Amino acid sequence: MINFFYIQIKNIDFNTTPIYNLFKNDKFYVEISTNSNNNQTSIENTLTSNYNSQNNPLTNEKDTNKSMKIVWKLIIPSISLEAEIAEGTDPETMNQYIGHFSETSLTYGNIGLAAHNRGYPVNYFSNLKKLKKGDEIIYQYKNFYKTYSVAEHIIIQDTNWSYLKNTENNTITLITCVENEPNYRRCIYAIEK
Repeated sequence: MINFFYIQIKNIDFNTTPIYNLFKNDKFYVEISTNSNNNQTSIENTLTSNYNSQNNPLTNEKDTNKSMKIVWKLIIPSISLEAEIAEGTDPETMNQYIGHFSETSLTYGNIGLAAHNRGYPVNYFSNLKKLKKGDEIIYQYKNFYKTYSVAEHIIIQDTNWSYLKNTENNTITLITCVENEPNYRRCIYAIEK
């Protein structure tokens, strides 16, 4: 269980510079958590809010970025896939993540995603060809969470972008290459359950 407490500090003379920087805007937040294994309560983390972390030697920039990381992922249980998603379908993005077609929705409507299936540093869609109608696809973006069911598994031409058009229904479209067929793409089209 995690509780957040808001503490406001006023009219306190701090002689220590690092502590002063932590409180210099009169506000900070503390995360208190309970460890269910031994029921000990401890201060887990001081969340950065209303102060400049660059001026605070107690704050590690990597830790700050890590705590603010957005959860964006795709899970397909039937092919044991769980991978992070990033914006764009450029080579740098797709060499590390599943890429999001920026022209498509992030939440409602049609979400378009692409990934490699072989021959690259990461090949998240290598088993996409094993998906069948009815298989479950789980998508999460921040607090948005949807489950979809595969409706179509087809091969399309590489010039056919019709499956990425926005829809009134909540859908997700996964696209990857077809082995040894440079002019074609594998397309998985799923509808919200």
